[in-house]
Amino acid sequence: MTESLLPEDPRDALIRGLSAQVAELTSLVEELREQLDAARRSASRNSGNSSMPPSADDLPGRKAPGQRKRGGSGKRPGKQPGAPGAHLAWRDDPDDTRALFPAGSCGCGRELADAADLGVSGSRQVIEVPLAAAKVVQYDSHAVACACGRVHEAAPPADTGEAGTVTWGLNARALAVFLMVIHHVPVGRCAAILESLSGIRPSDGFVHALLARAARAVRWANTLIRALVITAGVVCADETPIRVGPGPKTRKRYLLVACTNLLTCYFLGDRSLASFDGFVFPDLSGSVTVHDRYQNYDAFGGVAHQLCCAHVLRDLADCAEEYPDAVWPGQAADALRALIHAANQAREAGLDDVPGEQAAADLRLFRSAVLVGLQEVRRVPGARARQKPGRALLECLRDREADVLRFLSDLRIPPTSNQAERDLRPAKTTQKISGRLRSEKAARDRYAVRGYASTAVKHGCDALTAIRDALAGSAWMPPVPEAA
Repeated sequence: MTESLLPEDPRDALIRGLSAQVAELTSLVEELREQLDAARRSASRNSGNSSMPPSADDLPGRKAPGQRKRGGSGKRPGKQPGAPGAHLAWRDDPDDTRALFPAGSCGCGRELADAADLGVSGSRQVIEVPLAAAKVVQYDSHAVACACGRVHEAAPPADTGEAGTVTWGLNARALAVFLMVIHHVPVGRCAAILESLSGIRPSDGFVHALLARAARAVRWANTLIRALVITAGVVCADETPIRVGPGPKTRKRYLLVACTNLLTCYFLGDRSLASFDGFVFPDLSGSVTVHDRYQNYDAFGGVAHQLCCAHVLRDLADCAEEYPDAVWPGQAADALRALIHAANQAREAGLDDVPGEQAAADLRLFRSAVLVGLQEVRRVPGARARQKPGRALLECLRDREADVLRFLSDLRIPPTSNQAERDLRPAKTTQKISGRLRSEKAARDRYAVRGYASTAVKHGCDALTAIRDALAGSAWMPPVPEAA
């Protein structure tokens, strides 16, 4: 005879239900905690601990970066002794000299016009920009008949149109392109400026079309600039999103730059590997690329890397906020700054690399900080688990130390990609002013001219003059360095 089963205690069912509910709520709490941590982290981003621009630090909900304590260098803020300055120099050959004589009468009643001239008592020079009005110049091409019977007609200047038409001159066209490309002036406002200067307003369509004309004029110069970037040996690279073409505000393209202190080359695409492959990067074999650790830069073989130390320092500042009781973020950052300073001093001394004895102590501090950080910030379990930003940074500093500190062994290599960021900054200024560039073609034309003008300025040329020369058919060309 089998033993009859006891009836289930209703409390057991209640316990099972509550356990399932607790497990569900626990999972929900963990999910909400992750979302809250992500929201807090996003709100804490600023120019001091991320790649956000300083202009975003005062947005609602943003916490401005704290002031970093600087070491006691003893230097006062501002211009340092020996640094080049700027001033208005006295000219011995002024363009115009005007004699000034006292007017009126003397206290004795005699007229000062009859007084004896004792010579110049003091001279002053003023640099003045004359106000200009449009000047209409008519070119009459004469035809002449030779005694042999042949008729010859004078060729018109290059900046004129067909007979019987009126065109804008070279200076006005160059100024319009200069204002749009170099100073981010929108098309309509540029036409208004030309009207204020000349008294005649060009059409917006004419002004906008000048971008394409200028881009064609600098085409061969940009071809040479691209070739020189490829052969430069050390190239800074960066990318930034810009709003281009029709569509919602979220639709963006990416502007890529490859540059040196003498060259600037732009490419409009996106952050895909295909865009990087269409730019100069596949041809940089044997060169060093200074960049911000974006993965696409690692896709091309034969290229050495210098990871931007400015990005590393910002990420270490983020770790110092994320782990306020940890010592390693500050120690690693201070050691890295000291190594950069040692590289700057060695470069000023004319050395090819940083002597080992000068870098040894800071290298030990840097490496020990990374090891301590790896012990304190553990990996998230799981082969495909997403690691915390601090852990990912520490693993990069450990596994790619040669790429972080390459600037120590070759002082041609800058420790940061700041040059590339400076060359991209005008794109953000244009976006803040205009909001969106209306077409991709116009954007490509704009940055074709921008790259040409930026390269000319880096060589000590005037941007307006370089643009005018290009529109005149004699574009400035960068010098080709002699082979070593």
